Amino acid sequence: MNRRHLLAATGAAAVTPFIRPAGAQNLVRASLRLKWLTQAQFAGFYVALQKGYYREAGIDLTINPGGPNLLTENLVASGADTFGLSGGTDSVFAARERNLPIVCAGVMHQQTPFVFVTRADGPIRTLADFRGKTITTWFTGANFVLLGMLAQAGLSRSDFTMQPQQVSVQPFVDRQVDVVTATRYNEFFTLMQRVGRDNLRTFVPDDHGITFPRDTVIVSEQTARDRPQMVTAFLRATIRGWREALRDGKAGVDAVMSVAPTLNRPHQEFMMEEAGKLMVAGGAAQNGLFWIDRPVIQAAHDFFLRHEVIKTPLDLAAAYNSSFLEAIPLADRMA
Repeated sequence: MNRRHLLAATGAAAVTPFIRPAGAQNLVRASLRLKWLTQAQFAGFYVALQKGYYREAGIDLTINPGGPNLLTENLVASGADTFGLSGGTDSVFAARERNLPIVCAGVMHQQTPFVFVTRADGPIRTLADFRGKTITTWFTGANFVLLGMLAQAGLSRSDFTMQPQQVSVQPFVDRQVDVVTATRYNEFFTLMQRVGRDNLRTFVPDDHGITFPRDTVIVSEQTARDRPQMVTAFLRATIRGWREALRDGKAGVDAVMSVAPTLNRPHQEFMMEEAGKLMVAGGAAQNGLFWIDRPVIQAAHDFFLRHEVIKTPLDLAAAYNSSFLEAIPLADRMA
């Protein structure tokens, strides 16, 4: 695709500075659409909201939860939400291939946060053993990752049955499906509780040389072009909230459970810890939270292209813009 770079210096210079002094009355209203329902995976956003960091940055932010029938990329592209936490790198690829005008401004999870799970006592021991099996996965990005992994193992789309995964992992627990998808911090906790860790076998994309950073912060091309200072202000406030949540996991869980008090606290504490590991891994260790690791993203892109998950090369320079993060001092980005 032929896409223009979003933040040419001449365009940025023409934009009225966005950031207002703390206590300013004229806050700009904006919304953040999460990729899922309220949980500790999003703790830093809630810490930043409850402590007033977005307001200090001049933003009157509303956090909107996601859900099983909502695609963050569509909502941000249409202007229904200002910011979004989308599925991940793979979801950004899919959106850009569909010509959705969205831009990634930061990446939360530096490693692939989900795994594909089978039973340890079952017949599936290698990726080749997925042949003839029934798989459930999320058709919001994880399906592309698995298709690429299986293509690398020599399987074509007709060699297995892939079905959309619902909220519950109960079909796998009941042995109705052979393979289930689980994030390391959420569904895997449930599977350990119901099946037992020793009874599970996992297939980790990163172990197969496939890393897909996920939970990507996205904005529309128009927002990136017309309000770059607002995007940087949002990221600065967000990182401030996440730094506190990562340093004090209890406070992070408290912030989430003040919004969703019926959540299971041990599960949320597990989620807080596991999600935190993903946030400080990879390039974030040297470049700070939400870093856009371009070599990793390029490798993911090339992997998808090689296995025809995406049909044509994408303009990654247009799809991923790190200038908003780079406007924040490195010391302020470090966890």
